[in-house]
Formats: sequence, structure tokens, C-alpha cells
Amino acid sequence: MPSFTEEKILESRGCRFIAGIDEAGRGALAGPVVAAAVVLPRGIDIPFIDRVQDSKKLTPLRRESLYECIRETAVSYGIGMIDFDIIDKVGILEATRMAMRMAINNLSPAADALLIDYVKLPDIPLPQKGITHGDDLCYSIACASIIAKVYRDRLMVKLDSQYSGYGLAKHKGYGTRLHLESLRQLGPSPIHRMSFYPVTQLRFRSMS
Repeated sequence: MPSFTEEKILESRGCRFIAGIDEAGRGALAGPVVAAAVVLPRGIDIPFIDRVQDSKKLTPLRRESLYECIRETAVSYGIGMIDFDIIDKVGILEATRMAMRMAINNLSPAADALLIDYVKLPDIPLPQKGITHGDDLCYSIACASIIAKVYRDRLMVKLDSQYSGYGLAKHKGYGTRLHLESLRQLGPSPIHRMSFYPVTQLRFRSMS
């Protein structure tokens, strides 16, 4: 289960607004990558916190419930989103960093320290720590993972009505068997990441 260990370390150094940051959609074949930044209140009891963990380990219903709880309780939260066309231009790692920067910039009040799942943002002049498997270890990051995941899932459900036949509402753009089969039958849609395998291979096959 996550803990507040990393937040307490930063608090002991004088930091007040500590943002946990995570992304959703990094490994998907279609749609945007979404990042969330969440600043949790400190010094008060958060009644739902023992239910928080990495969003991938939660059921959709539990994620939706926690999403609303986190939004209502957070000191601030921000969302950043980078679309598929930019991902193809700059690569998924840089697109993820761009989404994270956007999420941080959308915090109000602003963060004075960052706890980030896996990556670091050296161009942001704040105390920060990139934590491998941070969504498993750190409550702030786990909350950010839930916000990012639910926000992106809802968006992919909406995109499913615009790009029917791919099953986006079911797999949210990830490379499931259903998704790959629909790609082979229909070819890539305008929201597919053309730089990602096997989308690139299928695109060139449809052009030949």
C-alpha cells in the first residue's frame, strides 16, 4: 500500500504544497496521453485514503468513486493532455513530460515540491523526486494516477462515438486483441499514433 513517507520528508524541509504527478495512456496506440497533478491536504484525516492505490489495481467503479473524492478533497489538482499528433512528433517520453508540465502549471495554489511517477522534470525549478512505481508507494502519486486514468477513460468513451468500430470505449486505446483485430480490418483512424508499432506497419500496409 502507498504511504505518506515521501510527503513527510519534503514537509520536514519546509515544503507545503506537495504535488503527486502521474500519467495515463503512455502505452496506448490511440488517443492522448493525460497527466494529473494532485496536492493533498496535510494535517487532516482523509477518510478515503486507505482505499487509494495505483489506479491500474482498482475496478472502474472504485476509480470513479475515488476520482470524485479526490477532486472534492484536494487542495488543488491540475490536468495536462498532449494529443496523438504531438506524440508522433516528439515521442511519447517528451509528450508525457509536456503533459506533466501542463498539469503542474494548472495547479492553484501552485506546488512547491513534486513527487513524480518514474520520470523527472529537470527544467522545473522545484524540489522533486522521480519514484519508480511511485503510484504503488506514494499516496499523492496514486491519487494523481486515479485522476489521470478516469479523465482519460472518459475521453476515450466519447471518442468511441466518433470513431466507431475500434472498441475504444472498452480498451481505451490499448493494444488488446480486439483493438488489433479492428486495426487490421479498418486500418488506423485519425486519432491513432502513427509512430507506434503496429499502427505504423498497418498504415503502410493499407497504403501499398
